[in-house]
Amino acid sequence: MHAAEQYIESLYLADEVLERVKIGIREANMPEISIAFGYGRLLTLLVKTAGARRILEIGALGGYSGICLARGLPADGRLISLEINPDFAAVAARHLRMAGLDGIAEVRVGDATESMRRLEEEGARFDFVFIDADKGGYPAYLEAALRLTVPGALIVADNALLKGKTFNPEADGPSVRAMRAFNEAVASDPRLESVILPAYDGLAIARVKT
Repeated sequence: MHAAEQYIESLYLADEVLERVKIGIREANMPEISIAFGYGRLLTLLVKTAGARRILEIGALGGYSGICLARGLPADGRLISLEINPDFAAVAARHLRMAGLDGIAEVRVGDATESMRRLEEEGARFDFVFIDADKGGYPAYLEAALRLTVPGALIVADNALLKGKTFNPEADGPSVRAMRAFNEAVASDPRLESVILPAYDGLAIARVKT
């Protein structure tokens, strides 16, 4: 974490619920790769500012980002989180219950691409999509998200910088190439207006044009 990020985080009180989630993730021997604290706060603000009511999260992990997203929803809002690992999904669901958000949040287990296809067939539509799953799938997730969102929806994705690999010309590999393609699509797709924030590990924020 850079000094600027440390300074900004020091201005805010620790979030007891999210701290418990981090401990739960560690105790479950899961990867400790939840979204950064500052971006978690940003997710809540974006959901509230956008007036989002139906959120799709791709990659639940331990529920940290799901809590941040669901906190921004109104009482009749809905969060659907997709997670391929059933053990991770169980931890995420437990943490969402602990945060008092299980009434508006649901964790679905399975391959995200297949789950999104089924949601599209069901006629589901979302006004906010958050992507934080396997990096090689990001380009496909973006296309699927565009089919599942309404005009004016926000599509947000973590790890746009991939620990500096996306802008390192010497870095290569399927995930690196996929993230570069994703970033380029976010920046240039005529269906989107967007920005990519360079703090932490990079956050892409795109709005589906009306």
